[in-house]
Amino acid sequence: MELFIMVLMLLMLIGLSNVINRFIPFVPVPLIQIALGVAAAYMPGLYHAPLNPELFLVLFIAPLLFNDGKITPRDELWKLRGFILLMALGLVFATILIAGPFIHWLIPAIPLSAAFALAAILSPTDAVAVGSLSGRVKLPGKIMRLLEGEALMNDASGLVAFNFAIMATVSGQFSLPKAIGSFIVIAAGGLLIGALLGFLIIWLRVFLRRLGIEDVTLHMLLIILTPFLIYLAAEEFHLSGILAVVAAGVVHAVERDRLESSSYRLRVVSDSTWSVILFSLNGFVFLLLGLEIPGVVVKIWEDPAYRNGQVIGYIFVITAVLMTLRFLWVWATDREIRSALLTALSGVRGALTLSAAFSIPLILADGSPFPERSLILFICAGVILLTLISASVLLPLLTRRSEESGTDTRDRTEEERSARIQVLSAGLRSVREEMDDENTPEVLELISDYNRRLQQTRLEGKSDFGEGWKAAVGIRLEALKAERRVAEEWLLDKRISQELADRFRSSLSQMELILTNRLKVKILLILARSALSRMLKRSRKELMTPSHPSWDTFKALKLEAINAAIDQMKHLVTKENKDTVHSVIADYRDMELYLQNDRYRGSSRSKPSLKRRELELKAIQSERNEIQRMYEQGDIDRNLAGVLRMNVNYREASMFASKTVHADV
Repeated sequence: MELFIMVLMLLMLIGLSNVINRFIPFVPVPLIQIALGVAAAYMPGLYHAPLNPELFLVLFIAPLLFNDGKITPRDELWKLRGFILLMALGLVFATILIAGPFIHWLIPAIPLSAAFALAAILSPTDAVAVGSLSGRVKLPGKIMRLLEGEALMNDASGLVAFNFAIMATVSGQFSLPKAIGSFIVIAAGGLLIGALLGFLIIWLRVFLRRLGIEDVTLHMLLIILTPFLIYLAAEEFHLSGILAVVAAGVVHAVERDRLESSSYRLRVVSDSTWSVILFSLNGFVFLLLGLEIPGVVVKIWEDPAYRNGQVIGYIFVITAVLMTLRFLWVWATDREIRSALLTALSGVRGALTLSAAFSIPLILADGSPFPERSLILFICAGVILLTLISASVLLPLLTRRSEESGTDTRDRTEEERSARIQVLSAGLRSVREEMDDENTPEVLELISDYNRRLQQTRLEGKSDFGEGWKAAVGIRLEALKAERRVAEEWLLDKRISQELADRFRSSLSQMELILTNRLKVKILLILARSALSRMLKRSRKELMTPSHPSWDTFKALKLEAINAAIDQMKHLVTKENKDTVHSVIADYRDMELYLQNDRYRGSSRSKPSLKRRELELKAIQSERNEIQRMYEQGDIDRNLAGVLRMNVNYREASMFASKTVHADV
């Protein structure tokens, strides 16, 4: 019962950390969670389970690294493979060989082998901590990919070196050739078994689908169990469980599109489930780190054998050495001071370092206490906090300064417009995925609304809105020419009658007249930016209805004409008119969807239905999720996220106001 209450309390603190972050956005969530963990350690009556390093790795690190392996861009990682290996292997071993003797010189009470062990667990950056930076700091893409790839690989190299150093300290024996050979076997074996088991689980899921077992719950359960099973299997064979789950994650990323493209529902459930799992696990990692810090600090702080100022000085000096080595290593390979500085400051250590430190045995082989174990734990905790704080304070200053010097108002406007397009596209996707036989009329209406908003937003990117519409008119005229050619081909092939061909061409001529009449265009621009789209649809509706005897022939002709128009517009795409072309294509796709679902045309209601409001609420929530995702990944800053959320809130309020008006009527 005590353990359940502890877990429940930690979950509440995870939620509280995000609430606090809303009021103090300049403080990263990980630091808030560490502070809450420290406070929780002093809560009276709260059960405090000791940190089990093995359980910590399998329960928290395995699924987090598995997910990182799935979502990290493989193409970009492959391009940076040389730099990643230099950081994940070269820098780790260079840090051990240089920082180890330095620590022994600085603190002679720590034996050389134990100093090597301390340097080993301080050398790798923490994947969870690095991931937390991406949502707070807008680092250059190359640096972010390098940090992600390094964090995926260097855990294994650091932990393997740490284990050998601990064994040498405990037993007093060490063989360099044996250590190198064991490292190669452990690392390569971990990658191999992770890839093989990853493919095996993928094969199992494909086999189940071939048997007709499409149960989303079962497939989701297999996905959740994957990192835990693979990590435990690799460790059972004394291989690197960390590299195994990373390899499995990459394998799942390769197969993800093929597996999930046939099941929108599974993809939605998978994304939603993993977002909750990752949010909770990330929070647990930093809260547990905060819970352990007081116990580590008190042992040193209250021990008269240590001078508090001196041990704090050890933390600052060792952190400075680690950052200096990291800076020099990156600068030697890249020769860019700014990139080297950003990469050095981004080398954040996390809970993985403290977890490894807790695995240090209490006694040696001869029964004597492990030398300076408490001091090693204290230094690890201090380096973790100092690297987190320095990255949180200095990186935003450096990146913000570079952004301010390299951006102007036009860039900012373009960034906001692109973000709004992304948010609306997320809402549109959610509406499409909710479509079924029962809600088709409402879905069609909402899709039409979203397409109009997307069209309007894309055209706002033009410096002159009128010029934007002129460009759209030119593209639409080319599309109408393509439609006319299809009608002429059908008439030549005698697939339609002369009367139907004349009526079809007459409708095209009416639309050309609307498009080329400048006076009407000006009036339309004043009345509404989307009025042209509505008029085009109205002219199509007035031409023929599903009750007409020739409706099926007309529909087939129109669908082929739409495809021809879209193909024609795709050939007109340039860098300057890309958004305009996509806007017109979206309008044509809207028409295509209405034609394909003609039995629902004319079923729109004078007031919003309950189904439509439910769809709108789901779409609005999808928009909010997309805003949060872009913010967490660093694609937009807090100010822009606030503007986008305000727009979504305004539309939601308008929807409820409309509901109230109709209820009163």
